[in-house]
Amino acid sequence: MTDLNCFIRATVEAGRGLLSAPDNEPAEGSRQASSKLRVPIRSLGDNHRSRIAKHLLSLNDQDRYLRFGYAAQDAQIEKYVAQLDFERDEIFGIYNRRLQLIAVAHLAMSLCAEHARCAEFGVSVLSSARGRGLGARLFERAALSASNAGVELMFIHALSENAAMLSIARKAGARVERDGSESEAYLKLPSASFDTHMAELIGEQVAQFDYQIKVQAKQFWDFLFDLQEVRRATKDDQRLDGS
Repeated sequence: MTDLNCFIRATVEAGRGLLSAPDNEPAEGSRQASSKLRVPIRSLGDNHRSRIAKHLLSLNDQDRYLRFGYAAQDAQIEKYVAQLDFERDEIFGIYNRRLQLIAVAHLAMSLCAEHARCAEFGVSVLSSARGRGLGARLFERAALSASNAGVELMFIHALSENAAMLSIARKAGARVERDGSESEAYLKLPSASFDTHMAELIGEQVAQFDYQIKVQAKQFWDFLFDLQEVRRATKDDQRLDGS
């Protein structure tokens, strides 16, 4: 759990630093934690359902196979998205500047009373966004949320050939058991604390602020694009009138 503990400490220290530092001077905690906070991870609600579907439907055949454990067709993905329970489970996402979901994680809480303190983790990252550690960041975020929700064991069911997912689990300290073409990874989570709750709160606030900035930026560039189109059309009309 070293990575998760570092993630928690970095987030909390950054938040405390931002609260105490002068407005014209970057917080020391913020500088130390910048590597963890540079990827804002947002909790997704029902209003993001269509974007989640668009993200999953954009996965190629191999990525669908690794994410779901079978070659999921469009209709199966659409059914999966339609059945997402945002009240019971946690869905996390990472947006790029174009407000495209480039990575999505699903923390599914157990439906069995006997395993009420267990949750399953699943993640998908667009091929264009690979190599940035987004899957690992989402894993840490999900583990943090799970701990705060009282989950004691987070597990991953993955194909044994899904080396990236299993590597993330191993680095977090999970025990991986292989059974033929499939593997199970089990990660025992620490109990929630003041720091874990603060880390989740600060992380969500940072992600919300980041998302709003991206929304405003996209609206601004869309406005400029539309304005350029109007100007271009006006020039074309003037050119035709003068010919």
